[in-house]
Amino acid sequence: MLVDLDHLLATPIFDKNRCSINFHPLHTYLACGFYIIGLFFKKTRVIALALLFHMLTDFIDCYL
Repeated sequence: MLVDLDHLLATPIFDKNRCSINFHPLHTYLACGFYIIGLFFKKTRVIALALLFHMLTDFIDCYL
């Protein structure tokens, strides 16, 4: 997904011990708030749902 392009801004780009939630710009809690707002608009609903599902899977990778 294009949301993972923000990983290119990190040094190193990949770190298996780093949690992407609240580290990368498009994975912050603020960004998740915008994704939730996107659920209320018909044109952005599917994209917002996909982004939130992506954040959920990243959250699971971090904390479980």
